[in-house]
Amino acid sequence: MNGSRKHLPPMQALTAFEAAVRHGGFSRAGEEIGLTQSAVSRQIAQLEDWLQTPLFDRIGRRVRLNEGGRAYADDVLPALDAIRRATARASARPSQTALRVATLPSFGMRWLAPRLPQLTARHPDLVIDFAARSQPFDFGHEEFDAAVHFGVAADWPGVAMDFLFREEAVPVCAPAWLAAHPLCEPADLLHAPLLSQISRRDAWRRWLTAAGVDASALAPGPAYEHFLMLAQACAAGGGVALIPSFLIQPELEAGTLVIPFARPLSSEQAYYLVYPTGALGTGALGQFRDWMMEQARGA
Repeated sequence: MNGSRKHLPPMQALTAFEAAVRHGGFSRAGEEIGLTQSAVSRQIAQLEDWLQTPLFDRIGRRVRLNEGGRAYADDVLPALDAIRRATARASARPSQTALRVATLPSFGMRWLAPRLPQLTARHPDLVIDFAARSQPFDFGHEEFDAAVHFGVAADWPGVAMDFLFREEAVPVCAPAWLAAHPLCEPADLLHAPLLSQISRRDAWRRWLTAAGVDASALAPGPAYEHFLMLAQACAAGGGVALIPSFLIQPELEAGTLVIPFARPLSSEQAYYLVYPTGALGTGALGQFRDWMMEQARGA
């Protein structure tokens, strides 16, 4: 047995072990993988013999994962998941017209989705699955070809990035709320309920400081995970929020949100198209990337 294989136990035994760990027993594990309870038991026994250590405690007809089994499962099960993901990625790439893209939820709904008919018209064979993601991830562990990211380049090392655009956040509130709580100058906001997006809790402090207001004693207000949730709370009269203007154009045009102070807040953070280094080519990802860059230039 060569050195590369002597530390690899039989795959069927590992499959039975994984199922037994997840189900807490051999019977349901067998139902999942198409083996009888006794066949699962034999596979586990083979693995235990291969490892020269017990993985389950036998208590009458019951079995229970022991401490050694738990430690082995903690190491081995993530590796099996990685093998499944890698296999899925490899088998899902026969077509050069399919992509899977992760996007920030509000960005996807308000900026990306309305533009997709133009992409379809240009590349009718291109099929893209979109899913919501708010944080950087490892492309090696996720089945995505690209992602939309907001932040700075250092937030997501080891990937290729294309700059899309920066945003300008504006203070907004419901017109009825503003009528009931007149705001004459930025300092008046110190006495208003200030709503925030959960990952940008410092935005109000930065906005007030830029407006010449001492915000050192600013108390934290309610925070929402997504900007569209924040916009809904604001439109319902919950207070004043700082929201990127491109995300709330429909509300601004309809008058359900108004801007009490025309003082936009910007920063070095920006939106980027992110993808694995070396993945860009002339196929689906290249087509999507070129279209995204064109749309960003015109935004």
